Amino acid sequence: MYSLTVCDHIMIAHSFQGEEFGPAQRMHGATFAVEAEFRAPSLDHHQLLVDIGLAKTELRRVLDTVDYSNLDENPLLTGINTTTEYMGFHIHKLLAAACVEGRLGHGGRAVTCLKILLREAPTAWAAFEGPLNQESA
Repeated sequence: MYSLTVCDHIMIAHSFQGEEFGPAQRMHGATFAVEAEFRAPSLDHHQLLVDIGLAKTELRRVLDTVDYSNLDENPLLTGINTTTEYMGFHIHKLLAAACVEGRLGHGGRAVTCLKILLREAPTAWAAFEGPLNQESA
């Protein structure tokens, strides 16, 4: 299996519902380093998995939907605890759609698996990994 990873980052604000979240029930901010790892069993005729420039552009486009925003006010995330784990799933869903729709070129349509890893700190991170047709968490 081949893989190609691109990285970027986001800054968000959010709050959580539930006593188990303690002080994180209050509004707080987070900065995430985001890694998107594209996987496919073969390369194209140019020996590429996906065009790295297109991968970076599409990751940024997806991240722009949440960057510098209050996730509690995002209609797509209403009523959801936007944990690091959940945000990995959310970003996966949007970036998988970009692959399927051809926004990463021919190579993007050949991607069979995508892993999104969010690093909240050097000592803590979470990820979501799955096929491109993943429908729900």
